[in-house]
Amino acid sequence: MNIGFIGLGNMGAPMAKNLAAAGHVVLGYDPAGITTEGVTAAASAEAAATGANVVITMLPNGKIAQTVADQVLPVMGKGTVLLDCSTIDVATARRIDSRAEDHGIGFLDAPVSGGVGGAEAGTLTFMVGGSAESFAEATPLFDIMGRTAVHCGGAGNGQSAKICNNMILGITMIGTCEAFALADKLGLDRQAMFDVVSTSSGYSWTMNAYCPAPGIGPQSPADNGYAPGFAADLMLKDLRLSQQAAQDVDADTPMGAAATELYKIFVEQEDGSGRDFSAMLPRFEGRTRS
Repeated sequence: MNIGFIGLGNMGAPMAKNLAAAGHVVLGYDPAGITTEGVTAAASAEAAATGANVVITMLPNGKIAQTVADQVLPVMGKGTVLLDCSTIDVATARRIDSRAEDHGIGFLDAPVSGGVGGAEAGTLTFMVGGSAESFAEATPLFDIMGRTAVHCGGAGNGQSAKICNNMILGITMIGTCEAFALADKLGLDRQAMFDVVSTSSGYSWTMNAYCPAPGIGPQSPADNGYAPGFAADLMLKDLRLSQQAAQDVDADTPMGAAATELYKIFVEQEDGSGRDFSAMLPRFEGRTRS
């Protein structure tokens, strides 16, 4: 395929590189002038999209995703596909889909899970909203960039799945960190805590695969000074998206709201910015109830 790729940051660059390495012709654009191996640099978003069978975007937020969509849709051919891998709000994803439909272009919202490591290794998980036809057309590209692509239904449902998943993740990480901090104060050894919880009803991904306690369980950012695998700043962004979505559909999400407020304090008022989202554990270690 001829692929236009817009947004060559930490995630976009390795995704575009993997597509080029698989033999696709990739024309890339990033406003910061970033380039990557195998990808031909374009002078603008419009230039990257012109003549492409599929245009892929990986952008920081919904406002930018909307702006780029407005730039590229007029130059894309009918029957082509705009594939947005950004994590944005559901309403914006559905608005872009409507505009793409007006141009006779397929649209997929396909946020990812797996982080930079997954992007580099080609093992991302894609949560995809949009038509079955557009999903089928993009599936060979998902197979290169990732390990799993789940078609979640109509436009916006990819974002819905990502937001719900990460709301669970944020809530669960806070609970895991609280439990370790409580265990410390109760005199319970962390390894004993892990051995019990990881094999009983407290089992969770945040405990078993991404343990926030250094030296416990598999390697995780906790073993690297909490250098981010998934930054607390990004968790806060996703939790805010979850609460925006909850407000839009009048859903009661008290735990999601509480997690959002805790990560807001951690990132904006404490030392959480630039650290992994599991660095909530040292935060709780130094706190008391008062």
